[in-house]
Amino acid sequence: MSPSSGVGRPGQESQIQGGEAGVTPAQSCGSPGKRNAGPLRTYEITFTGRAGDTLCAAFDDCTVTLGPGTTTLRAELPDQAALWGLVQRITGLGLEVVGLHLLAPD
Repeated sequence: MSPSSGVGRPGQESQIQGGEAGVTPAQSCGSPGKRNAGPLRTYEITFTGRAGDTLCAAFDDCTVTLGPGTTTLRAELPDQAALWGLVQRITGLGLEVVGLHLLAPD
């Protein structure tokens, strides 16, 4: 695992403290107190690499799920500006986004 990014290579194990294995507790992504009046939409963003503790902490405002060689963030966001802000946080860390999905409302 790279000490600077917190992302392990496929096949390396990463443990997250608290919650279920491979999942961190969910909180809302985006700017607190700056929600617009519209409904929140749930997005999943997947990037390559398995997030370690350091990287998971950088996204503690999202639900983090570790897959085989990937990490998926799930976030409830008020608008596209918040979505692109989250994408920029990911790519700003040098991570490659491989999937972005809007989930259907329950």
